[in-house]
Amino acid sequence: MTRDAATEGPAPFTADDYSARMAAAAQTAADAGLAGLLIAPGPDLAHLTGYRPTAETERLTLLVLAAGQDPVLVVPALEAPDAAKAAGAPALTLRDWTDGKNPYAVTAALLDVAGRFGVSDNTWALHLLRLQRELPATSYVPLTDSLPMLRAVKDDRELERLAAAGQAADAAYEQILHVPFAGRRETDVAEDLAALLRVHGHSQVDFTVVGSGPNGANPHHEAGERVIRHGDMIVLDFGGLRYGYGSDISRTVHVGEPTAEEQRVHDIVREAQRAGVAAVRPGATCQDVDRAARAVITEFGYGDRFIHRTGHGIGVTTHEPPYMVEGEEQPLVPGMCFSVEPGIYLPGRFGVRIEDIVTVTEDGSRSFNNAPRELAVVE
Repeated sequence: MTRDAATEGPAPFTADDYSARMAAAAQTAADAGLAGLLIAPGPDLAHLTGYRPTAETERLTLLVLAAGQDPVLVVPALEAPDAAKAAGAPALTLRDWTDGKNPYAVTAALLDVAGRFGVSDNTWALHLLRLQRELPATSYVPLTDSLPMLRAVKDDRELERLAAAGQAADAAYEQILHVPFAGRRETDVAEDLAALLRVHGHSQVDFTVVGSGPNGANPHHEAGERVIRHGDMIVLDFGGLRYGYGSDISRTVHVGEPTAEEQRVHDIVREAQRAGVAAVRPGATCQDVDRAARAVITEFGYGDRFIHRTGHGIGVTTHEPPYMVEGEEQPLVPGMCFSVEPGIYLPGRFGVRIEDIVTVTEDGSRSFNNAPRELAVVE
């Protein structure tokens, strides 16, 4: 495999970009009736500051945001030099603490003593419980509940990164069609997919689902030791991060010519996927996308074999809000990015899924994946 032509890539985010994000997040929290936000290491911290600690640690690291206050990152002293190198560091104050000191007291001094705070979903319970010990009148609510759309609407520079990630995933798919399938293990093809994503610029591979034959009826099957055979339908679902933003694509291929039934099921899923994408427009709701795709599959008698939501958001992680699912009435607005990925799963036999990442535009949608969607025949 040869590496694709080197490109300069998108311009890096600046301290001004991160400053604007933090200010907007703090104001959004205030508008929602929150005293502020507490952001632990993870996707929210990376999005707001550009800081990605290299390893999980029991030592407290916490970004404190509140409207009308300068942002503060509480960080262990031994990690402060790395935090200071983050692109967003010039836009915030670092408050370090040393081992043997109480970091929760340091943090408590920054907070409303009776405030209700939004906290990033992956914040350790240990840290919240010890912080609440310092401030018993405070309360906390996860961002999924309080500000689920915090990262949902992407700006032009984020869209550029998501488009680049999608193009790389397309290129990986088109190349995987030319490798041998029959006689090889699912893990062998998964390794090929991971290598191709890296060849096309991914810094991180998050998943490489290869579900052959009956394994394709499990939507989240992990590639295993099953040897792929002639006549297998194979679900391929893979993605990761390029320039810090996610890719996620699903296509279904067949080893040798498919049966009439296999082709028909694939055609139904393809039509459902078209219908889901066609439903994407400003003012529609997330559940409208799910309903549009699901209606097609139900019409053809496979409604009970479409066993997952139609889509999920994507950004600095490959799965995040919003979710295209019944009951989600969040309106779509330009800049939202998410998958549209209906499927049909026939236990013990095979599965089919087709997935693209799309973004909402001013008058409809744009797809970040344009790899062929027909049922490809592989060897």
